[in-house]
Amino acid sequence: MSQNIEKILVAQPAPPIIEKSPFYELSKRLGLQVDYNPLIKVIGVTPKEFRSQRVNILDHTAVIFTSRTTIDSFFHICEDARVTVPETMKYICSTESIALYLQKYIIYRKRKISFADGSFTGLIELIVKHKAEKMLLALSEPHKPEIPEALTRLNINYTPIILAKTVTTEISAEKLKEYDMILLYSPWDVKSICEKMPIEEIPIVATFGEGTLKSAVEHNIHVRANAPTPTAPSLAKAVDLYIQNVRSGKSISDVEFVSDESKEEFLRNQQSRLSKRGRTRKSTK
Repeated sequence: MSQNIEKILVAQPAPPIIEKSPFYELSKRLGLQVDYNPLIKVIGVTPKEFRSQRVNILDHTAVIFTSRTTIDSFFHICEDARVTVPETMKYICSTESIALYLQKYIIYRKRKISFADGSFTGLIELIVKHKAEKMLLALSEPHKPEIPEALTRLNINYTPIILAKTVTTEISAEKLKEYDMILLYSPWDVKSICEKMPIEEIPIVATFGEGTLKSAVEHNIHVRANAPTPTAPSLAKAVDLYIQNVRSGKSISDVEFVSDESKEEFLRNQQSRLSKRGRTRKSTK
């Protein structure tokens, strides 16, 4: 029988305005206690950690950013190393909000800054459009391998660089056990909670994102809600549906992980297009 949910932990920082969070409306409507407490945090690398990678920033003409933390770290490292980033440097960002965050450090010019829609395919398509650039791929450690693997497959001229690292927060297992449900947002959330407590003691889990769900299933965690899906585009909606089903007496099965074959097909198509472009250029010479 599924456990009734009354107390939820969202493994993220509390939003600036709690009342605007989708979980606020959910908590009022369903009578829930919703707390916020990250299981992990991302911090910039030290200058020494940067130097050990032996990467020359000025050898590159574009930088790929997928997070604000790596932007902060990039410009702090440049300042420490007394590297003046040229105005000709191009910035390729995974989302518009990340692109706009660059205004903290540079004068925002759209001709030098481009952004995707937040999807893997959108970012890769944008990078391919700038294939002539020598790119610096800003990463956190650990990171999902799919982007560097895709760039390697597509023969993109890039250099990976670790600009941030993920560390666990100090929330205890005893504190985690107080919750009926924990909402996880990354594979590193999964890793963190598994390090803190035995699998059989982990409360009911909901996950956001394909990578998080995959990691949870691989760690034998029972996932009862997941987003995004056609019926639950957000994790708040997925939790809402789960709790309503539980309270109506329905039996809830674990969420199963099904790999997304569309990404593989997308990469094959991109490889084919780039190969055709290469043959066309050679034939016109």
